[in-house]
Amino acid sequence: MDPLVARSRAAIERGSKSFAAAARLFDPPTRDGAILLYMWCRHCDDQIDEQALGFRAARPSSESAEGRLAALERQTRRALAGESVEEPAFAALQQVVRRHHIPDRHPLDHLKGFAMDVEGRHYETLEDCCRYCYHVAGVVGVMMAYVMGVHQEDTLDRASDLGIAFQMTNIARDVVEDAEAGRVYLPGAWLREAGVSPGEVGRPEQRPAVHSVVERLLDEAERYYASAEAGLARLPFRSAWAVAAARRVYRDIGRIVRERGPRAWDRRVSTGRGRKIVLTLAGAGEAAAATRRGRSGGLAVPRDGLWTRPRYQ
Repeated sequence: MDPLVARSRAAIERGSKSFAAAARLFDPPTRDGAILLYMWCRHCDDQIDEQALGFRAARPSSESAEGRLAALERQTRRALAGESVEEPAFAALQQVVRRHHIPDRHPLDHLKGFAMDVEGRHYETLEDCCRYCYHVAGVVGVMMAYVMGVHQEDTLDRASDLGIAFQMTNIARDVVEDAEAGRVYLPGAWLREAGVSPGEVGRPEQRPAVHSVVERLLDEAERYYASAEAGLARLPFRSAWAVAAARRVYRDIGRIVRERGPRAWDRRVSTGRGRKIVLTLAGAGEAAAATRRGRSGGLAVPRDGLWTRPRYQ
């Protein structure tokens, strides 16, 4: 096994068991590409949040968030330019973009999401929230589509939709934890309609109102999940299975947040191992049906009214 892939796989096993489980469903070349891409994305996220594989770092960085972001962009551009890079995460990025012909703009778009966090951006409207979700997750879906061998613009839109839906689910699950860290991603206009100011999102007495806003966001996520399902028809079976399984697991997190109501944030929401197995098996049937539909050509479900990723000349 390629030593870089082996190192990336070890990082995934420690940092994201859910992603590691879904990645096993891919064929080996696709799996290797997904693992390499994940390593770079995880490294960037950890650098900005001062974490190690998603967990709080033992020692805070002495460099400012702005400095860390600038270093990420500098090293990313070096990797994309084909220059020599020593950090394994950037070597992983270099290898995956070269192997799967991922345009430079997509990794750079991902870095814009981290910049939005560093700047402490305010999200007033749903459109603002969707733009953030695209940069931190939707564009990762686009890059994963390249790894899976898909390049049609309409299918890349569906891949972006899935990433946006994932991030909306993340926001719903982590809303109180994020608020305690000074980050509020829920649309400010929606919060005001519910009688909540951004500074009050983490307060226990506001949880019923916050939950009502979160339910609105989960309703929006469902629209993006539905759009993403149509894109499965363009994927090879094993890739469609991995994506369908991940889609079902993430949607289940949103279901749990809904069902718990204002107590959704008393403990972290997760999907148990047994439930993940059930959802993964169901994903196989969904992927098989999508593969059959794919033989007929087009994507049946329209994207009417959904936010659309940026186009570049």
